[in-house]
Amino acid sequence: MRKRPFPWLGEDDYFAFPPAASASDDGVLCVGGNLSPGMLLSAYRQGVFPWFNDGEPIVWWNPDPRFVLEPAELHVSGTMRKLIKKRRFSLSLDRAFGEVIRACSASPRRGQRGTWITSDMIDAYERMHALGYAHSVEARLDGALVGGLYGLSLGSAFFGESMFSREPDASKAAFIPFVWALDEAGFTVVDSQVRTDHVASLGGKPVPRDEYLAMLERALASPTVKGDWAVAFPSFPSSRRWRELCERGVSGVSSN
Repeated sequence: MRKRPFPWLGEDDYFAFPPAASASDDGVLCVGGNLSPGMLLSAYRQGVFPWFNDGEPIVWWNPDPRFVLEPAELHVSGTMRKLIKKRRFSLSLDRAFGEVIRACSASPRRGQRGTWITSDMIDAYERMHALGYAHSVEARLDGALVGGLYGLSLGSAFFGESMFSREPDASKAAFIPFVWALDEAGFTVVDSQVRTDHVASLGGKPVPRDEYLAMLERALASPTVKGDWAVAFPSFPSSRRWRELCERGVSGVSSN
């Protein structure tokens, strides 16, 4: 008997993933399905995310522990404060999502995800961007895109997928004001999924999966800021912390 293809799920459809406790020791939960909007939204709402190589079936993960950054705990070094104060990079939101995700895909990193952003993943997250769930942050230098990041947002959670830099510290210079803006807007968690030195240096920390899922449940109780974030955050990168830094000077090494 010919196996039926997995159904394509619209954004209002829901798929129940296996319980988190059934994941393997390395975090693999299940394999298969597709990258339709309903499948991806169902996954993130249950603490699940896709991560697989080109030519492989879709692998869904729910690792323990989870690596997260709480926006209010963002750590900013003195070096990064000085760089941000110089305003070397021009920052924007949702102005070049396709360019950002392709730049991330072309930037493999040792021990990090990079080449896992396949053409199917690019298509899937561009669909999510068109639906208003996936967003990008861009850093430009003399008009050229030199750094940025992208991810998906639900409730008061932002699920960071990948960053890239073509100039030293360009992605950090984009990420830090972005997290300040998220904090000011009431966001409670930035999910980095797995540990990266980059996020760890900014205050990221591992949390047990059960604790992460409780954080996620609370975050999902908040309304989702859906749509064009250039419209939702018209003053970006300006926020209280950004103004205090850029207009009043550099002081200390913490954003708090």
